[in-house]
Amino acid sequence: MSDLDPYNHVNNGSQCNYFDMGRSRYFEHVFKSQIDWLTFKYVLVHVDLDFRHPVLFHDAIVCESRVTEVGNSSFKMEQCLRDSKTGEVKTLCHAVVVYYDREANKAERIPDADRELMMNAD
Repeated sequence: MSDLDPYNHVNNGSQCNYFDMGRSRYFEHVFKSQIDWLTFKYVLVHVDLDFRHPVLFHDAIVCESRVTEVGNSSFKMEQCLRDSKTGEVKTLCHAVVVYYDREANKAERIPDADRELMMNAD
């Protein structure tokens, strides 16, 4: 799969990678540390994308991420790919992330400290 299609649009699958990087940076910002993916307990379980406008090769794209709702063991995120020059939203992403115990193979309650950090993130 190429990152670009014949019309010079960024491939939809590549845009998923942008959202993955945006979520990673969000976690590092909120938890104020680099993520160790071998021990990190948050797992993406659902993603829904709305491609509003094509992302072109030379667009200056930023990924904005925020938590919109925190439940017992999961939270919802809203993300967008925005052209930093025009402000145009190119793609919207709604994601669900679960706090997950890999050894027990089950979701667990989000720690109160994490919950507070996410709810108070700027």
